[in-house]
Amino acid sequence: MTTPFELVDDLGPKSVLHVHNRAAGLKAIVVVDNTACGPAIGGTRMAPDVSLEECARLARAMTFKNAAAGLPHGGAKSVIFADPSMPPKQREQLVRAFACAIADLRDYIPGPDMGTDETSMAWVLDEMGRAVGLPRELGGIPLDEIGATGFGVAIAAEVAQQYCDVEIKGARIAIQGFGAVGTHAALQLCRRGAILVAAADSRSTVINPDGIDPEALVRTKETDGRLANHPGVQVLDSADIFGVDCDIWIPAARPDVINEGNVNKLKARLVIQGANIPATAKAEEIMHARGILSVPDFIANAGGVICASVEYHGGNQAHAFADIEDKIRRNCDQVLLRAQDSGELPRTAAVQLAEERVRSAAALRRWG
Repeated sequence: MTTPFELVDDLGPKSVLHVHNRAAGLKAIVVVDNTACGPAIGGTRMAPDVSLEECARLARAMTFKNAAAGLPHGGAKSVIFADPSMPPKQREQLVRAFACAIADLRDYIPGPDMGTDETSMAWVLDEMGRAVGLPRELGGIPLDEIGATGFGVAIAAEVAQQYCDVEIKGARIAIQGFGAVGTHAALQLCRRGAILVAAADSRSTVINPDGIDPEALVRTKETDGRLANHPGVQVLDSADIFGVDCDIWIPAARPDVINEGNVNKLKARLVIQGANIPATAKAEEIMHARGILSVPDFIANAGGVICASVEYHGGNQAHAFADIEDKIRRNCDQVLLRAQDSGELPRTAAVQLAEERVRSAAALRRWG
């Protein structure tokens, strides 16, 4: 277990705020990691098993993500210790209490994340006057609804195919975490000629080697709430997604799902990290040694925060998609080319790129 002191280095975190409101049943943490590039944008995650370590690691990932994308924003993250499936009224009270508690944390701009959505951000905006990922009715660009992150994942795959022996057209894809990111990644890649052969949620994995219609699978999920109820698929345990025979494997759920215990089960040749910090450091090394190209999270899944930044600065949905494609295509190519030339891990190349941009921005600040 990482201690709080091990999470501190010369880049951050700038501040850590623990929030408790006994009357509202609120327990939360906000980590503002770095603001050298500007006020920090980072999602608000709601889950019963979050932690300070997870929050701090995600905040650093946001620092790197925003810097690598060339956004005028630093990185932060917040976590609320709660089950997002609670009754709607209770959930609203909890999110509003959270927003009130962090209102004076002026260098943090919350956005939606796992367990929160556009409606949650509307409550946050109502209470504290700033948020991104808002509903259309409030002038926002609902990034989950339009699939901003999943679109970016597909763009990253388009670039990555130039650096490995995988072509999207005809490629078999498996999605671990068929939520907001995973569904749109599947839809985007299948429109480019890929074939969805497997998808997993927290309960099960569904497989059909001949292909699964992603739009029909989304309808099953929305109607029944369970992938296992989809017709014409083999149903296995959720963890069996790791052993699926495929070309492209996309983690789109929780941190550290790819680890030393399961990384050798992967049969894919290309991993596009749709989730934040989905692989341990050791797992990244093993994938690299096995010749699996793994595109780092903060390069591949930056579509959501790019969209959020466009919204925050007054742009529209068309601007957001254009910006996502331009930034992810350019940064992914730059990172993979650097990794190819040096022989180093793509994550190492990505961190170097992001750190260079953060430190350049810090050098222009009075207090660094």
